[in-house]
Order: sequence, then C-alpha cells, then structure tokens
Amino acid sequence: MAQRDYAALLASLYELEAAKGMDFTLDRVELTLRGLGSPHRRFPSIHIAGTNGKGSVAAMVHAMLKAAGWRVALYTSPHLVRFTERIQIGGREIAEAEVVELALEVRGAAQQCAVELTFFEFVTVMGFLYFARQRVDLAVVEVGLGGRLDATNVLDPAASVITTIGLDHQEFLGNTLLAVAGEKAGIMKPGRPVIIGRVASEVEPVLARAAADAGAPAYWWGRDFSVFGTPAAQFFGFGRTLGDLTIALRGAHQRDNAATAIAVTHVVGDQFAVPESAIRQGLATVYWPGRLDIVHRKPLVVLDGAHNVDGIRSLVRELPRIVGSRRVHLLFAVMRDKQWQPMIEAIAPLATSVTVTSAPGRRSERPEVVADVFSSSCRTSVVRDPIEAIAAVLRRAGDDDAVVVTGSLFLVGAVYPFFVGRGGDAELLTRSPSSLHA
Repeated sequence: MAQRDYAALLASLYELEAAKGMDFTLDRVELTLRGLGSPHRRFPSIHIAGTNGKGSVAAMVHAMLKAAGWRVALYTSPHLVRFTERIQIGGREIAEAEVVELALEVRGAAQQCAVELTFFEFVTVMGFLYFARQRVDLAVVEVGLGGRLDATNVLDPAASVITTIGLDHQEFLGNTLLAVAGEKAGIMKPGRPVIIGRVASEVEPVLARAAADAGAPAYWWGRDFSVFGTPAAQFFGFGRTLGDLTIALRGAHQRDNAATAIAVTHVVGDQFAVPESAIRQGLATVYWPGRLDIVHRKPLVVLDGAHNVDGIRSLVRELPRIVGSRRVHLLFAVMRDKQWQPMIEAIAPLATSVTVTSAPGRRSERPEVVADVFSSSCRTSVVRDPIEAIAAVLRRAGDDDAVVVTGSLFLVGAVYPFFVGRGGDAELLTRSPSSLHA
C-alpha cells in the first residue's frame, strides 16, 4: 500500500466530517453492520460513556484486561496524533494498510445499503469489523458523544459504564445535568450491569430510574465501591480491599476513574477473570497521553486535553501540586461550540501570561475573540499557528517556569509532535514508567 493511498483515504474520511457533521441516528450504522454480517455481535464488549473520564477509564480497563492475558481491543476517540490510535488491540494500533482495506469494504457495504455514513459512524463500523475479524476476546469501547444515539450504541455489552455527568455539547445533549444524564443513560441495556462513577447527587435519580427501567443492575461510586488515599490509593468495594495502588495517570480524578475501572473488572469477572496482580499491573502501567502529561522539564511543560469547564476545574485543582511556585505561561485554544467563558474564568487566575492560538479543525474559536476575554486577567498575545505558538511560549518561559497547554485535545495533539520531534525529553515521551506519572 502506498502512503498516498492512506493519506487519500483519511482525506476522504475527514471530508465526510466536514460535509455531514454530526447527525445522530442508529439506523445507518445498524444497516451497514447488518450488510457486513453484524460483526458487532461477534465479540463481547464493555461500553463506556461520560462527560469526562471515559477515555481514561477505557484505557485503564484495557490495561488491566491485557495484563490478565485477555486479547482485548480498545476503541476511543478522538485520536491525539495518529488516526490509528482509535482502533487498537492489546496496545497495538491498527496498521495503515488495514485501515485502507477496511474502509473500502465499509464504503461498499454502505453504498449497497444506500446510506451515507457520517465520519464517526464510518470509523465505528470499521473498528467493529476489525475487532470481529481479529477474534478479540472482548472490546473496550468509548462512546463518542452522549450515548443514546451514539454510533457505538448498537452494542449489547457485557457491562455499561457512566463515568461522570457534566455540561458539554449542550446543543446535542441538553442544557441541564438531568438532560445530559438521560442521554448518557441511553447506553444501559436490559439485564446488563452498569457501573456509575462519581456523579452529582441531583442526577442519581435519573440514572437509577433508567437502570430500573432497563432491568440493569447498577453499581454506584461511593455506595458499592470507592477509593481513598494519596499518593497510594486504597480501593474498597465488593467485599474486597486493594491497598497501596500505584496509578500511572496523574490527578485525584484519576483515582476516581481507577475505582470505576476496578469495579468494571469485578462485574465482568465471571466471564473475564482479572486477578489482583493484573489490576495492579494495569493501573501502574496504563498509558493515556495528553492528560496532565509532563513532556519537558526546563521549563516544565504540561499538556492537558481539558476541553470543558469540569475538565478545566480538575486541571486547576491539580496544577499547584504539579507546578509548585513556578510562573505559569498558558497556551490555550478552544472550540467555538463550547461554553468556553467559564473555562477562562477558572484558569486565568493561575496564568502569568496567555498565548491564544487556533486548534486544528473548522470548529476552533477565533483566537482574537478568546484573547479579548483573557486580556482583563493577564498579559495576552495571539499566535494563530499552534506550532509557532508553542515555540513562542517556550522562548518566553524561563527554565524555572511552567508551560501549560490546554483548552482542546486537538490543540494538545497538534503540539505533541513538536515535543516528540525536537522540543521534549525523550524518556518522557515514551510509555514511561509509573514513577514519571506519580
């Protein structure tokens, strides 16, 4: 396969995103999958939704199951740097040649069914077909957006997970936490257990009612399982205690995510045994870049893909423990469909200076508009190109300062190769030992 074939294929997929945008219905996915022989029915799955934390929980569950010896797939979105990150088996990304072959097959099946798939629908069908053909033991699947009408919700999973409930994508999911909870509860399936992470008490009745209506046994953070302690975490739940856990991902919220992930391994344990040693190994080695990720030491550079107000607030809580007394130079970009003003209100007080840039993609908010809001709080500049922007911020920052890149996972993905290629510490950019993420 020529590299140009893969590049042309990706260009055509991204054209789908630009042309069709987000159009939520399960009909097109179901028809296409049926035309391909229903590959999504040929492997068990764990289906994970949530406003924040779903990717981290998915990565943790995948790592623990892999450590237990299972042939486990992982489907996540969006990708950070490479499209192939979205579709993995045991930590191995799908090959570019396999992407091209599968895409041609999915395109033919969609045409045969007379449907036009959106970008995310197309990639989801590809992933499910790949997992079935590769005969995985099970797949860990992250919801793209919402839950009820997300393309992944054609699965009949062994277990469902709802990590957190917050306000994001309000134009699709609703303007209240109760509305968002209702959409995410749509992944619950009859008779299938659902694990519910740390959610606000006001949404618990919505989730409890949805679980009861679906006949889905529900297991709750703080009721059936919980986690305490720092830096070593202690898990309690299901009649067991796991002490002195090392979690490779930084942040107090990752301890909550780890507790949710451990709960998942418990409820599927009859089918897919995960011994304590595998739980410990998975949590200690899980790799999920771009989330409180340190990629350079002098200055200290932290990449965090927080892209909504709850994510930014988590970042703000954690930053003092990471950067200490260092001055913070912020590189920021955000999508215009986000409620980004509260994000700025939360993070601006920590910044000595802010450089606003553009995130890749058509949804990026104009930097000048964002900079105008930041300017009342601290010194602010605009550099539209993200690579030029990170270079400018690094020139401004002293060795004893900190640089924080946030506001959009797409921005983090844009600058990550800069550090891989020339601006980072090599040992921080590999699948680093847990000591780097303590």
